[in-house]
Amino acid sequence: MARVVVVGAGLGGLAAAARLAATGHAVTVLEQAPQVGGKLGWYGRDGHGFDTGPSLVTLPQVLEDLFAATGAPLSEVLPLQRLDPAVAYRFADGTTTAMPGHLEDVPARLDADLGPGSGAQWAGLLTRAEAMWRATEQPFLRTPLAGAATLARLARDTADVRTIAPGRTLRGLGAAYLTDPRLRMLLDRYATYSGSDPRRAPAALLTVPYAEQAFGSWYVPGGLRRLPEAVAARAVERGAVVRTDAAVTEVLVTAGRAAGVRLADGEVVPADVVVCNADAASLYGRLLPPQAPVRRARTALRRVTPSSSGFVLPLALRGRTPGLAHHTVLFPTDYDAEFDALFGGRGRRGSPKRPVADPTVYVSAPDDPATRPDEDSESWFVLVNAPRHEPGAGVDWTAPGLADRYADQLLATMAARGLDVRDRLRWRVVRTPADLERETASPGGSIYGTSSNGARAAFLRPANASPLPGLFLVGGSSHPGGGLPLVTLSAEIVAGLVGPA
Repeated sequence: MARVVVVGAGLGGLAAAARLAATGHAVTVLEQAPQVGGKLGWYGRDGHGFDTGPSLVTLPQVLEDLFAATGAPLSEVLPLQRLDPAVAYRFADGTTTAMPGHLEDVPARLDADLGPGSGAQWAGLLTRAEAMWRATEQPFLRTPLAGAATLARLARDTADVRTIAPGRTLRGLGAAYLTDPRLRMLLDRYATYSGSDPRRAPAALLTVPYAEQAFGSWYVPGGLRRLPEAVAARAVERGAVVRTDAAVTEVLVTAGRAAGVRLADGEVVPADVVVCNADAASLYGRLLPPQAPVRRARTALRRVTPSSSGFVLPLALRGRTPGLAHHTVLFPTDYDAEFDALFGGRGRRGSPKRPVADPTVYVSAPDDPATRPDEDSESWFVLVNAPRHEPGAGVDWTAPGLADRYADQLLATMAARGLDVRDRLRWRVVRTPADLERETASPGGSIYGTSSNGARAAFLRPANASPLPGLFLVGGSSHPGGGLPLVTLSAEIVAGLVGPA
């Protein structure tokens, strides 16, 4: 039995803790915040409640695997509600479509809303995406990252290599299948799920819309905050100790291996294994001593583009909006202008970044009594992509007046696109990338750690087994990436690397 310390109680850290405790290790989870969940946060006020992070669950089978491996099945612990439609889209030309919650219904819906042939084009693209999924799920998403060995696994079948299209971008591959600019815009949207630019992100991200539509989009009644709470409860049930308000300031190194952690109050928690759910940039840049043998890992992080962040408006509203979907996306006229603002002109590193002038607006409005004070109220979580908080080098989100001016601008943008709620507003809260950085210790407020920009970005992402013996990484900033299913898979990988007691 090893003494395991898990730094951070995001979903990845909690899932790792549950798996490791279930296999006999003595596990302690240390979380800097007063509650578990990390970016899976919750904000409540005056009866209004908001998930402040992810708003849907994809690949539910990954969660089912986690609960089955650690105790009672997911169905006995947490109900999941399939969304249908999964998301409604509004385009700048006034057309709309609602993506059905079942894959077989998608082509007919697209034909009806966007014109004959649209469904066949999207179906053809997803056929390619399904082949990509089958080629990458086991050798990449469920297997430790191992440099050349990982590439060798993926290259074992030349047909798989052609399917994955390693030299093509998501934008480029989409153009080969989709002629309607609205369909291309739908596809570009999926690059932002990893904080990336579709003009630079690899074509393999086509697996994201496939996974979402083939396996469904799901909601947790009561809010997605219930998910990390349930996983934390499972970890405790299996013997783990979860401590909140316990900020880790240093990972200790003794005799060339991880030996525990030091807390902000000076307490030392010894360990045989440290699993870090903090951002990899924080781990390698701040938590490890300068002399730790992780030089190559630090160098690799400097070679990748950080993911984008988000600007958030929780809105407490009077009245109800008839026919509003659980998720609604309002597209701008010029999507490329958004990516230029987030990543610099044409995605070039070092180019000026700025708040997006005319952003894509994402609205999550669950029809859930747990999110509203009464039946004549709504709680909307509004999100737009935003450049990271980088005072002196990019956008300083703490600049006086910037956040409120931008919030006003977003409400006006929503009104211009058909969702004017300004006369229904009870109150709003403004959360910027600077707030996200402060609350989650994610550098600059990057939501996904590193982006997927560049053909080799996935292989430059920090590995789950660090170069320092006894130190492992879990969560969105490490392999296989960000998002609820991937961080849960990262926990499965780490538990396999540590092994049973």
